[in-house]
This record gives sequence, structure tokens and C-alpha cells, in this order.
Amino acid sequence: MPPIITLTTDFGTADGYVGAMKGVILNIHPGVTIVDLSHEIPPQNVRQAAFVLHTAAPYFPAGTIHLAVVDPGVGSARRPIAIQIPGATLVGPDNGLFSFFLTERPAGSRSIIQLTRPAFWLPAPSHTFHGRDIFAPVAAHLARGVPITDLGDPIDDPVVFPIPQPKMRLDGAVVAHVLHIDHFGNLVTDVRATGPMAPHLGAETTVEIAGRRIAGVRQTFADVATGEPVAYVGSSGYLEIAIRQGNAAAVLGVTTSDELVIRQK
Repeated sequence: MPPIITLTTDFGTADGYVGAMKGVILNIHPGVTIVDLSHEIPPQNVRQAAFVLHTAAPYFPAGTIHLAVVDPGVGSARRPIAIQIPGATLVGPDNGLFSFFLTERPAGSRSIIQLTRPAFWLPAPSHTFHGRDIFAPVAAHLARGVPITDLGDPIDDPVVFPIPQPKMRLDGAVVAHVLHIDHFGNLVTDVRATGPMAPHLGAETTVEIAGRRIAGVRQTFADVATGEPVAYVGSSGYLEIAIRQGNAAAVLGVTTSDELVIRQK
């Protein structure tokens, strides 16, 4: 199987930025397979990019290189990095983009390199387009088999932003948080269907959010009437809130980090 490089950016597709990165990669390794995860991350929204990459990466073959560029600090002192974890390599700015991966894996199961070897970059890199001039060539060299240790110097203090976690109150209710809002306006919470709060998800569950009370965790949108809110376990394995044929974030006036309360009837 040819090596795979995925791309996640906030560049959009109206300009040639993504195409330029692909051109750099293909010049260095013409046989690589490039997969677009998303180029519609809201500008500078590092946390959304982190979640999108975290939920998509497990579905790729072992050895995939995930290149992510959502980089409000481009040209500043923030570090360019590459991270090797079991089954994958991550390339991008050291600004929290890889927080989910780093939080879930102990320090001994990863190698983190600050990219300090210009021999693996394009000549005279721009101050404003490290995606093309540093990260894309590094990803391509990794796909060619260059060891990650050849690309720079090891570090052990990557930037990691705190990831919200649900908490149980003394009265038995669970206080959770909106972790992500997807393209449809569905609210993805920090409650995992396989996590410690899983026993709280079922027909007897009540979810309270933005002054609305949602009875039961359902299986499909069709379990409620059009325009009604529904709680369900989404494809990423997290509890989600949606409005059938509507936009839950807009209708409920909810944004990321807002709280919800989960109770048992």
C-alpha cells in the first residue's frame, strides 16, 4: 500500500493554498496518497481542528501521516513539530492541535520532535506559509521513509490544551460540556458512550441544556418529531444533541464549552 498523508486545514478551497501543499508533497514523493480530511475548519479554530483530526485518524491504516495546519501563530516563536505515536505520525504547529492524542497516550508511547533541520524544508521558507514550506515537505520526507529523529531535536513539553471532562455531582447528576459543533449544528459533548458515564445513557436519561429538557437517549433522529431536540450517541462515540432537520447550536443558542446536565429519571 502506498503511504498516506491526510490534510486538515482552515484554508478553505477558494484559493490555491491546499493545492500548493499537495504540489510540494508530490514533488518529493510522487507515489504518496493524499486524503483531505477537512479544509473547512473555521479560521484559527485550533480546538475544532483538534477534535476533527482526533475522531477521523483512527480509521486510517497504520503508518498514516496526519498533517494539520491551523496556525494562528505562524511566523512567531511557536514550534513546528512532528509526533510519532503507535500507528501514526502527526505533523503541524505546536499550538494544541494534537492535544487529544497527547492526553490519551502516556509520554513513553510517543516521540516528539521539534522540526529544526532546514534540509527537509523548502528553501527560504515564507514567514506566513509554513504549511507549504515546512510541514508539507516534512510530511513527504516522512512518507519516503526518513526517520522522525532525522528531522530535528526531541522535546518533552508540547502545548496541550485542557480537554473538558464530565463530572458527577453529589446528587448523582452529571455535568458535561459541549466539546464540538459539527457542520450541521449538532452538539457533540464530552460524554463517551464507552466511558465511565455510559451507564447514564438510556431511555431513563434526561438531558438539560439551554433551558430545554430532553427525555431519553434515542438511536436516530427519526425518533422525535421534526424541529424537536434529540439526544443520541453519534458516530464518533460521544453523546450528541441535535434538532431534527434543524441546527441545534443556532436554535438553542449554544456554543462550545457550554454545560449540560444529565440525570436519571
